[in-house]
Amino acid sequence: MGDPKKQRKKHETPRFPWRTDVLQEELKLLGQYGLRNKHELWRHKTTVSKFRGIARSLIGKTPEERKKMEEELVTRLKKLGIMHETAVLDDALDLTIEDLLERRLQTIVFRKGLAKSIYQARQLIVHGHIAIGKQRVTVPSYLVAREEEKQVSYAPQSPLVKPSHSLRQTIAVVAATETNSKEAQSEEE
Repeated sequence: MGDPKKQRKKHETPRFPWRTDVLQEELKLLGQYGLRNKHELWRHKTTVSKFRGIARSLIGKTPEERKKMEEELVTRLKKLGIMHETAVLDDALDLTIEDLLERRLQTIVFRKGLAKSIYQARQLIVHGHIAIGKQRVTVPSYLVAREEEKQVSYAPQSPLVKPSHSLRQTIAVVAATETNSKEAQSEEE
């Protein structure tokens, strides 16, 4: 056994970390999903890799052996919202890192319009302004289950609950501006 105070690495690093295409892809994902550093990205990649590895190992088993474990894996992925409701085990092999990153609390807060940028979503979560139901959550990488997604809102104790708060008003203005610009782009096309 090791030292309980020493944290173990929860991710695998890329095999070829200095390849230009790998670096470009990682930087794009860091910016798009507002991740703090590459360790967060690598941790999620490792999670996706584990799900895919389990699916690959189940495909090689006999139908009697795999039935129960296949059902558990698919149910878990559906509950998390990573796979759609009609998915089967073969769909688990097609999972991508983006599927998992879309289920992070930080991404969902931004997509719901509770923050004006992905980085502000992270800040609101860390500072305790976001809750799921009535429970405050301060972890941006929390994977939001499909049934919890509707409950994501401002924390009851947060000053952001009031619609008259200045931050809420700027978020509404930014959302209206984005809507107008999208409509103008669609009319040009």
